[in-house]
Amino acid sequence: MTLRTTKTTKTTETMETMETTETMRTARIHAYGDASVISYDDVARPSPAAGEVLIRVAATSFNPSEAALRAGLLRAFLPVDLPHTLGWDVAGTVAGTGTGTRGFGVGDLVIGRLDGAGSAAEYVRAPVEVLVAAPRSVPLAQAAALPVAGLTAWQAVFEHGRVSAHQRVLVNGAGGGVGGFVTQLAKHAGAEVIATAGARSAAAVRGQGADQVIDYTAGPLAAALDGPVDTLLNLVPLGPPDAAALVPLVRPGGRIVSIATPVEPPADAGVTALHMVARNDPGQLAALVELVDAGVITIDISESHPLSALADVHRRSAAGRIRGKVIIIP
Repeated sequence: MTLRTTKTTKTTETMETMETTETMRTARIHAYGDASVISYDDVARPSPAAGEVLIRVAATSFNPSEAALRAGLLRAFLPVDLPHTLGWDVAGTVAGTGTGTRGFGVGDLVIGRLDGAGSAAEYVRAPVEVLVAAPRSVPLAQAAALPVAGLTAWQAVFEHGRVSAHQRVLVNGAGGGVGGFVTQLAKHAGAEVIATAGARSAAAVRGQGADQVIDYTAGPLAAALDGPVDTLLNLVPLGPPDAAALVPLVRPGGRIVSIATPVEPPADAGVTALHMVARNDPGQLAALVELVDAGVITIDISESHPLSALADVHRRSAAGRIRGKVIIIP
């Protein structure tokens, strides 16, 4: 944060007036495009409105969907006003409260998913109803990796996948940020978890509880599977042939849930398939926090970078060089 002071002296009166403006550093886009459109701007620090709190940001995290927003691929159903501050996840400390705000006070540690608020900044204001108390068992900055990816995983596993004990579940793309949480939640549900991952992610995926890890670069998945699965959770973008190849991996009566490419099985396959977009749900986020503090879920942080490196993180993600969750420290 920068403190700017402007001093004006009136020569006709024995008085001075002082005007003070507090600014903060942000990562914003002024136009859609590649990672070069990300700029680091000093802007006025916001003030919380009624029902809001001001958060001193400990960290945000990078989500691939933010790269799609930056590129303009989401503007048809997620329009934003430009310039737009990036960042959907937040972990931080309440630094101020608006009038009538209940639930959190100055000094409280909070996390949340902010839809449109922009947490790639030193401060952000947020509606109190989207926030929950931060986990106590992990450093505050690490908890920034939980909201978007954790909520996506929770809804994929429990709401749409309906994963339960003794099922066989295939997690396609377990090495990504969502995949780590999906693997752990499916295992927590009592399922046998089979996960696909590359060589650099395999050890982490095993550590998250996968019963079998398949190298997706080694050949067709069908050759590595010992029979069909009950539920397939697809977390990676696929071309039409690869998406179609997933259908025979699921038993008749089973389910396919995709957070990326929609999978459309033929009518005679007997497989239910759906494409999901995660929603904000503070109740589910609070449940995830409880699982973190109970030691059921771990938060795997693969990298940590300052705010000034966010554009480079976007470039590396486009090149496929990001594993797990990356947090950004303002």
